Amino acid sequence: MTTSSPASSARPARTTPRTVRGTVAVTNGYVVPVASPPIEGGTVLVEDGVITAVGTDVAVPDGARVLDARGRWVLPGFVEAHAHMGVMEEAEGWAGNDTNEMTDPNGAALRAIDGINVEDEGFRDALVGGVTSAVVKPGSGNPIGGQTVAIKTWGGRTVDEQVIREAVSVKSALGENPKRVYGDQKKTPSTRLGVAKVIRSAFVDAQSYVAKRDAAAAKGEPFDRDLGKETLARVLAGELYWDQHTHRADDIATALRLADEFGYRLVLNHGTDGAAIADVLAERDVPVIFGPMLTSRSKVELRDRAIANLGVLARAGVRVAITTDHPVVPINFLVHQASLAVKEGLDREVALQALTVNPAQFLGLDDRVGALAPGLDGDVVVWSGDPLDVTARAEHVLVTGTEVYTWDAAANGGRGAGRVVERAERFTR
Repeated sequence: MTTSSPASSARPARTTPRTVRGTVAVTNGYVVPVASPPIEGGTVLVEDGVITAVGTDVAVPDGARVLDARGRWVLPGFVEAHAHMGVMEEAEGWAGNDTNEMTDPNGAALRAIDGINVEDEGFRDALVGGVTSAVVKPGSGNPIGGQTVAIKTWGGRTVDEQVIREAVSVKSALGENPKRVYGDQKKTPSTRLGVAKVIRSAFVDAQSYVAKRDAAAAKGEPFDRDLGKETLARVLAGELYWDQHTHRADDIATALRLADEFGYRLVLNHGTDGAAIADVLAERDVPVIFGPMLTSRSKVELRDRAIANLGVLARAGVRVAITTDHPVVPINFLVHQASLAVKEGLDREVALQALTVNPAQFLGLDDRVGALAPGLDGDVVVWSGDPLDVTARAEHVLVTGTEVYTWDAAANGGRGAGRVVERAERFTR
């Protein structure tokens, strides 16, 4: 089983972000590229939305906007690898909840992008927390939930103009959620056995579909397309990752078993009991998007959830990322979860990697986001200090070189206030 990024030929060409606004240089900061050593007194240069230089000896072009980050920390925008923003809207109740289509256990034909409202308050919260990219996923009510999408947290007139990669992975769920949903409906699956059967049967059907499709193509014969089987065929071909919701160690073992049977690229989501088999996950190089952490043990499969488990996984050699599962935990608390994980034993360097380069690599987005390096998107965040210090705040947030959030310490009678550039301003500046 491999967990490397899909071949570059499977990646679409970069589209020009609508947020591009000329040239900006973030200067004199303590620059933490994450994928390379920190730079004291460094500069990050962004031109036409893309980082073109990072270092201490960077020539700033005439006419560039200069943002002085002296005494500040400069990092890449954080990547939330598992969110439901836009499909599970805040303060909207059932009317704004499009997370789960719980009428068919196999939702492979569903796509999260079709339910995203970019005016969800969660997008503004993301900027407050320095989160500039998110992989939005269907929920965990179905054994197969649907296709995920990677988007910027700001910038589009429509969600389509915020897309980093339209097809990233397929969300799947093991454990309590799907067996409860369909058990209550008195239909399959109502057990863990049934959940695994639904997933296994769907992949067997997809394999048969691919064989018939290819045979028809070779003969030049017409063939009836099936959207769900087409999606699973892309998983089997290694074009899409398999995002497996799973908490308990026994469910993780089932996830590994299914991945072995069908050879797809497995990424564990949550993995809160994964510490129990950390050595197994490390041996197989299966990454874990861990969390959410700031929750109670609300169901049986969370009984052994502990923030310290993340450190156990990382020390065993498992590649880890961190998730809020927004809105389960507010997305602006992503960095605070990392701080608490450091308190409970996670190496602080790994904590920063878990917010940036790791999730980008897990889900094949590292050609666009996750670090400060030439050629990557100009998603740059200036922090008042070390972001793992809970008193630090994001003061300037740039998405592809456009400042979209600013903290004004003098506002609100000296108490300070943050300001998001809103929709009416986005394309008139």
